[in-house]
Amino acid sequence: MTFRRLAIIILLLAAGGLGGIAVRGAPPPPSMEAIAAPAPPPPPVVRVLAAARGLSSGALINEADIAIVELPSAPEEALLATPNAQAEFRGSLVRRFVPPGALLTREDLLHPGERGFLAAVLQPDHRAISIGVDAVTGAGGLVVPGDLVDLVLVQSFDAAEAPASRRVTAETILTRLRVIAVDQQVQQGTQSGVGALRVARTVTLEVTPEEAERVAVAEQLGRLAVTVRPAVDGTEPARVAMPVFGSDVSSALGSAAVPTPARMRVIQGNDAQEVTFR
Repeated sequence: MTFRRLAIIILLLAAGGLGGIAVRGAPPPPSMEAIAAPAPPPPPVVRVLAAARGLSSGALINEADIAIVELPSAPEEALLATPNAQAEFRGSLVRRFVPPGALLTREDLLHPGERGFLAAVLQPDHRAISIGVDAVTGAGGLVVPGDLVDLVLVQSFDAAEAPASRRVTAETILTRLRVIAVDQQVQQGTQSGVGALRVARTVTLEVTPEEAERVAVAEQLGRLAVTVRPAVDGTEPARVAMPVFGSDVSSALGSAAVPTPARMRVIQGNDAQEVTFR
C-alpha cells in the first residue's frame, strides 16, 4: 500500500469519527405533543367603575371622574362597567369624599332620580332655576350636570324702537353658573336605548337669589343661550360686560348715527351759493 492511499484512508476515518460525534451531541427533535400544546387561557377579569380622581362631597359626576379598572373579582357592592351603568350614574351627586382609584358603589353616589337629589346638590344660600333651551341655545345638546356655563341674553327690537345697527344685541348677563340638572332626568343624553340621545329642553342652573331674579327678567326680555366654560377654568381678569350690537358684528349696518354732510359757501363776485359734499 502506497503512502498516498494510506493518507486517504486516515482522512476518511477521521471525517467519519467527527460526524458520529456531531450526531451523538445534537439534542433530540421536539416531540409533536410539545409543539401542539396550547397556551394557558388568560385569567378571567371583571371590569368595574372607579374614581379617576379624588371626588369631593357634593360634586357632580362627569366623564372625566369615572375610570374603568379590571380585577380578578369585585366586591358585591361595586358598580360593573357597563354602558347602562355609566349612563345611569353620570350626573350623580357624590355623598362623601371618594379617594382616587377607589371603587364606586351605590352608597357613594346619590342617583339623579332619587328623592332629595336637587336639594342636596345646592350649595348653602343658593337656588335652582331652569331655563328653556334647544339644540342651538343649549350648546348643541351637549351640556351635562357639573359643567360651568355663562348666560348670554339676545334681544331683538322693532324698527320703530331702534335703528338697523342696534336692532339686535347680545350681552353676557351671568358667568360661571353650575349646571345641576338637564331636563327632568337630571342628566344629559338619557338613554332609552344604547346610543339614543335626546336633545335637552331645559337646563337647571345653580344661582344666588339675586341671580335668579336676573334670569327670570332676562327670559322675558329675549332669548337665553348658554356657553360652556372649559373643564379646567383658570382665573381670568374681570371684564366689564358690554352689549354687542349688530353694527359691531356687521360693518354693512354702519353706525347708528347719520353723519352730517359737509357744506361750503362759494362766492364769485356778487353771486354766492351753498355747495354740499356728501
